[in-house]
Amino acid sequence: MNFAIAGAGFSGAVLARELAMDGHQVTVFESRDHLGGNCYTERDAETGVMVHRYGPHIFHTDDEKVWEYVNRFVDFMPYVNRVKATFKQNVYSLPINLHTINQFFGKAYGPKEAESHIHELADQTIDLPQSFEEQALKFVGRELYEAFFKGYTEKQWGISPKSLPASILKRLPLRFNYNDNYFNHKYQGIPKDGYTPIFEKLLDHQLIEIKLNTKFDQEGHTHFDHIFYTGPIDAWFGYAFGRLGYRTLDFKKEIHSGDYQGCAVMNYSDSDVPFTRISEHKHFAPWESHEKTIVFKEYSKACEPGDIPYYPIRLLDEKKMLHEYLVLAKKQDGVSFLGRLGTYRYLDMDVTVKEALEASKAVLSCIRSGKQIPSFFIDPT
Repeated sequence: MNFAIAGAGFSGAVLARELAMDGHQVTVFESRDHLGGNCYTERDAETGVMVHRYGPHIFHTDDEKVWEYVNRFVDFMPYVNRVKATFKQNVYSLPINLHTINQFFGKAYGPKEAESHIHELADQTIDLPQSFEEQALKFVGRELYEAFFKGYTEKQWGISPKSLPASILKRLPLRFNYNDNYFNHKYQGIPKDGYTPIFEKLLDHQLIEIKLNTKFDQEGHTHFDHIFYTGPIDAWFGYAFGRLGYRTLDFKKEIHSGDYQGCAVMNYSDSDVPFTRISEHKHFAPWESHEKTIVFKEYSKACEPGDIPYYPIRLLDEKKMLHEYLVLAKKQDGVSFLGRLGTYRYLDMDVTVKEALEASKAVLSCIRSGKQIPSFFIDPT
């Protein structure tokens, strides 16, 4: 069969690879001038540092099959994400752990004492937290919430934590030991030579044609047997019901000599600091050595037409609008929607790879059984 895939990020690249390996012709359309979507990396010409152009990406997963799959294409180096946070001119360790608690409160608690102290601070009157703020108050109490979550969250999302769902905070750990690994997953790493080679190798197949700088045109590509669309679902329908809400990022680049901040990521929790964090990219490749360093100050803002969407907001209004688009999408013949933008969900890289692999199996099963390929391979609601 002859397939079109719109988008050359993980969703599109993995799906293209699996379909081509089964003998199908695939054309990948990518509106940007490079592969990899927001995972794209490149060497900075002045410093030689490998830069994550659209912000830091650390691959982390508990899924052994996904980990083995991505390691087939490139070598991953072990990498532990150790985030720091500046609040009122003091630096703390994130996620909140025993060191953070002792430093913040000026104590020398052991694990049980720290857990007891946080329990006393936590708002026990909140039974089932509905908002981000309620979840945080029940989680760590008001002092730690206002220090590490409130200001940062307001800058990151552009709205009050009272209006954000509690589910956003549920992903963050709270530890009563000195483990400052930001993630809990078994497998964690960064490709030795950046992420771009993964996509180059995924799409290096005689049955795959790549068209960069080419936005997929629905009207001009009716000759394909099926289309897989990984772009924004609202864009596919010409924003018929309005634009779904996203946050986007602006980056301010600076080059310095030596080491700028001594770590890869420094969050800035104070609400009067306009940026959310500073990333120093040479620390994402500690196996390399560079005399100069490059840092990016990160500013979050509402996504406007022409901006690159990063984080789906998924507030009540967006969910209602998404439902309207889903109804339309399920009536479409010959089109499937997948990935972060196609399903309007926040997805880590490992989940994106897993879902693309599962989608490819479903597609091949449909082909062999003569069934219709579904519009969605997972319920986006």
